[in-house]
Amino acid sequence: MTINIKTRACYKVFISPVLPAFILLSLLSMTVAFVEAADLVDDTKQIATLRKGTQLSTEAEEPEPLLNESNKDKKRERGYPMQPPTIPHAIDKYQVDTRANQCLACHARTRIPESQAPMISVTHFMDRDGNFLADVSPRRYFCTQCHVTQVDATPLVENTFIPIDQLLKKEKK
Repeated sequence: MTINIKTRACYKVFISPVLPAFILLSLLSMTVAFVEAADLVDDTKQIATLRKGTQLSTEAEEPEPLLNESNKDKKRERGYPMQPPTIPHAIDKYQVDTRANQCLACHARTRIPESQAPMISVTHFMDRDGNFLADVSPRRYFCTQCHVTQVDATPLVENTFIPIDQLLKKEKK
């Protein structure tokens, strides 16, 4: 391929002086983008969270224990249908991780006769396709992702929640 004289002249006049400036400008803009991205990751410039500045890539320290954790061992009323029951006893020393689930020491189907604890729901034995399994489904293994303990404390904000039973009674009147 041959380059004609007009193309060579155009290259010398316009492209040759502009190309280094374009490369420099591109490098500068990429540097600014990286610096801005680093600022977004920096936890000191983030909103305060329960992780207290711990990076997501590292394991957080043990959280502070809940104060005044309810330990009455009585079932509580549920506020709406299909609400997961709350845990009526302290679980701060329970191991619930990929190695063990101490909740199942009492609530597993095979342990109910001796523990007299309520058995976990049959829905905990179903996979995502609705098939029943012989043991607890892996997606239901970590109890505290749905079930929580209660704390006897003054509410931080006003609670205007009305349980479904009270709403239904109001409608009948």
